[in-house]
Amino acid sequence: MGVIFVLGSFMKAFVQNLGILNVVGYLVLGVILGPSGFDLIPKEFIHGSNFIIDLSLSLISVLVGANLRYDILKNMLKQIFVISLSEAIFTFLFISTSFYAMFDLMNFSFSSEYQIIAAMLFGGLATATAPATILAVTHEIKAKGKFNSFLLGIVAADNAFALIFFSFIVIISKTFIDSTSINFHLVIDIIKTVLFSVAVGITGAFISEIIDRVFKKNQNVKTTSTLGMIFITYSISQYFFLEPLLASLVMGVVAANLSTNFYLVKKEFDNHLKDIIFLLFFTISAMHLNISFLIQMPLAIVVYVFFRIVGKIVGVYVGSKLSNADENIGKHLGIALFPQAGIAIGLALSLQEITDFKTISSIILNIIIATTLIHELIGPFLTKTFLMKYCKYSKKR
Repeated sequence: MGVIFVLGSFMKAFVQNLGILNVVGYLVLGVILGPSGFDLIPKEFIHGSNFIIDLSLSLISVLVGANLRYDILKNMLKQIFVISLSEAIFTFLFISTSFYAMFDLMNFSFSSEYQIIAAMLFGGLATATAPATILAVTHEIKAKGKFNSFLLGIVAADNAFALIFFSFIVIISKTFIDSTSINFHLVIDIIKTVLFSVAVGITGAFISEIIDRVFKKNQNVKTTSTLGMIFITYSISQYFFLEPLLASLVMGVVAANLSTNFYLVKKEFDNHLKDIIFLLFFTISAMHLNISFLIQMPLAIVVYVFFRIVGKIVGVYVGSKLSNADENIGKHLGIALFPQAGIAIGLALSLQEITDFKTISSIILNIIIATTLIHELIGPFLTKTFLMKYCKYSKKR
């Protein structure tokens, strides 16, 4: 891990000089250090690093949810809900249908059963947007105003839908593999999983707020206790086979609306933990990349990137029409949702732990990591262009 920290510092300085986001540098570093590069990191460490990925994702999910603050978004909630749902549905449909239609051209050796499952999983993963990347861009140009708030609200709701969609898809896909029929009891089980995950997130937020009030005069202790509750919430959800990312996201939503001081926790995270968490998460994730896979499947990467952004653009446009949103939002916000990274990678990594998906999980993960490099190289530029055109902003001094 020491090698990752030291080389990560050099990589961060290097990409910043090039004007590229740190995330891209960390992914490249992971490829260089991993089995597809110089193989400097033991495979035992890579395969045993799930707890680092879990802790990172729990924090990222909470911070995503924390952007859904009622006091800021109360006049936009209906529009955010409709646009996010529309965008998620269209992205899922565009990706799933395009992958299923083109599987024979992609050199995948999947059976027809697994082709349907893989297409649905790719569709579910494509709905997620990179919150960390968009937050980094908004912080860089100090974006303010309605469009910025709307974009952050869309990203938070978008990832909530992505987590729910993915949960449904995984359970339905496992049902196909196990050759059992989709019945009323299965649907009830899915709904119960989602509701219990939400309940765990709400409970975690309330307990965290109670503890914070005990330490209200000591900000450092409050931050530590909040981080502890985030990890506990994630772990409990995982232990009971719920959806830990959804529980964490809900905790972020409730905590941000329950406490007037939650922004201080976010500030502490930005100042002290963000770089460490992102360095470990993205570098270790990229170590799973298998370059030989990618050489065999360039079409899959092109199809995923192209139809994902088309789905986002069409979905946002349709959703904005249905919700009577600002014309500029309908026409241009979809492009700003191009970035994809942490949530999608984390969900793809979670498939590695499911025995039923052993045949397809490594291929899905490799495509998601490869497309993340593209999304993170091009995405920040597109998001920044949108924000600078439609938001109030001020340059860094």
